Amino acid sequence: MTRGLIAVQENNNRELTYKDGHGIAKDHAQTATWFRKAAEQGDAKAQEELGLMYLSGRGVEQDDVQAVYLFRKAAEQEHSSSQVLLGSMYAEGRGVEQDNALAVYWYRKAADQGDALGQCRLGFMYQNGRGVEQDDAQSMYWFRKAAEQGDLSAQLRLGLMYREGRGVEQDDVRAVYWYRKAVEQGDAKAQFFLGDSYEKGRGVEQDDVQAVYWYRKAAEQGDESAQFVLGYSYEKGCGVEQDDVQAGYWYRKAAEQGNASAQSFLGIMYANGRGVEQDDAQAVYWFHEAAEQGDPHAQSSLGMMYEKGRGVEQNDELAVFWGRKGAEQGSALGQLIIGCMYHGGRGVSKDEGQAVYWLRKAAEQGDTLAKRVLEGLGRAADDSNGGHSHLSGRFQNNNIWLSKG
Repeated sequence: MTRGLIAVQENNNRELTYKDGHGIAKDHAQTATWFRKAAEQGDAKAQEELGLMYLSGRGVEQDDVQAVYLFRKAAEQEHSSSQVLLGSMYAEGRGVEQDNALAVYWYRKAADQGDALGQCRLGFMYQNGRGVEQDDAQSMYWFRKAAEQGDLSAQLRLGLMYREGRGVEQDDVRAVYWYRKAVEQGDAKAQFFLGDSYEKGRGVEQDDVQAVYWYRKAAEQGDESAQFVLGYSYEKGCGVEQDDVQAGYWYRKAAEQGNASAQSFLGIMYANGRGVEQDDAQAVYWFHEAAEQGDPHAQSSLGMMYEKGRGVEQNDELAVFWGRKGAEQGSALGQLIIGCMYHGGRGVSKDEGQAVYWLRKAAEQGDTLAKRVLEGLGRAADDSNGGHSHLSGRFQNNNIWLSKG
């Protein structure tokens, strides 16, 4: 949170450059020299600017401790933006021991002077119970103060508070109002939530076309959640003409940013050859990326790939390992895999009780293959001559089509 804040504030503070008589900007070292002269005379703005130079290492050797020293000098003169910067240094523990209470102290000093960024930061601290007791009502109070001054982050956060009914009565219309305020400033995350509102008909009339419009706006700015949902919209043909190639394109954009759902869905596209050339090795790669992040369907799909030996060397133990990971998180595919592996004694000791337990879990979620396997188990119970091997063979040879169930 605060590292980003410091970087943003640094970029937003106009760099005062020393110029010679011909108006040619000198280098950062010269700029730092003149800021230092003004700072030593007590000029708060110069102290802040020199502190920012130490923070970034522009014209001086990077030094967080010196940055804190200078921010404090300016903050003690009631320079509100320096108070916010000093608060951020305490919140992050840069150049000073991390201390949320002191972060709140300096944010409040700035907020009480009407500094929108200080108000937004103070609202964040109340929202998350950092340095103060968690208090949604106080969080809303400060977010509103900042949002009414045009602070983009506060506008989005205020919209989300209305969406969730935190610190205020739940109100989707008001949520959309504040999303639009942030959208007017080009905020990608606000564009995503506005798209989500159109998709779900929350605070606006349901409209898939408008949803896709705003998802695309956010996706083109690099928002991974929007990229994933835009890919899904193309795959399903919601608000846009169905297009597997475009679905794969946007899934990849999100997957490359680490979005686990997009990684899982991209893996399925590769496994099934939809929108991309069929490639089991690529499918396994993306399933593994998502599975390591805890995505249950990716874990189950990876288990299936190990069970089948698709894109990897066949391995019953790893099939069970990943299938169980997904099953324990509620994946019907994982439950099916584990149930069948217990029945066949593959990768685990044979255990009909566990087999029935997991197959029933999958069947209760509507998995038709699990229902058929359970029916086979019932028939096998009445047939002591070969029922087991018949069922095991059915599972082993069945081509379970990977899907996003």
